Amino acid sequence: MTITLTYDDQIAILDLGDDENRFSPSFLDDIDTKLGEIVANRPNGLVTTATGKFYTNGLDLDWLGAHSDQTQWYVGRVQGLLARMLTLPIPTAAAIVGHAFGAGAMLAVAHDFRVMRADRGFFCFPEVDINIPFTPGMAALIQAKLAPQPAVASMTTGRRFGGVDAASIGIVDATAAEGAVTAAAVDLLRPLGAKDQGTLGAIKQTMFGDAVTALTAI
Repeated sequence: MTITLTYDDQIAILDLGDDENRFSPSFLDDIDTKLGEIVANRPNGLVTTATGKFYTNGLDLDWLGAHSDQTQWYVGRVQGLLARMLTLPIPTAAAIVGHAFGAGAMLAVAHDFRVMRADRGFFCFPEVDINIPFTPGMAALIQAKLAPQPAVASMTTGRRFGGVDAASIGIVDATAAEGAVTAAAVDLLRPLGAKDQGTLGAIKQTMFGDAVTALTAI
């Protein structure tokens, strides 16, 4: 699994990979490095996407099962990524080209905007059905970004939302056809133009301060 960074004019495009794109420690290291590089390059926006049938399946449960003594450290790393994306000082959009489950769906929610493939792929928080309650930080993130109705519908039911359903309830901002999701996410950001990183970063820190505090408290 390789995370790749390209640019479409002034928009950075971060491809999370072509498998399940789970959050292994090496994945977390790689994406943190890439985000630092992106911010330093001062683009007008960032789109995250993927190549295969998954956007990301979230937590690396195999790694976690083999390193249960490092659970707190690992969850802290994941929540650190979510907090960083939530407050990244450039406009961000998730191009959900395939399945986004659990912490992978949380990563999508941490972006400013979301575009999802209309005809295939699911957005799902399965925690209620796999008996893993949300951490305070993860719950705070979701509730900071989703209105009460979609928050309850997604957090308490385990429901799998297709793109059209997710758009109708307000989980994603738009849908696009197969092969057009990433371009649609880029087109969503392009009209925003350049933003001052200090100003935008400060606005996001203020908007989402409570969620960031909860995410980084572990």
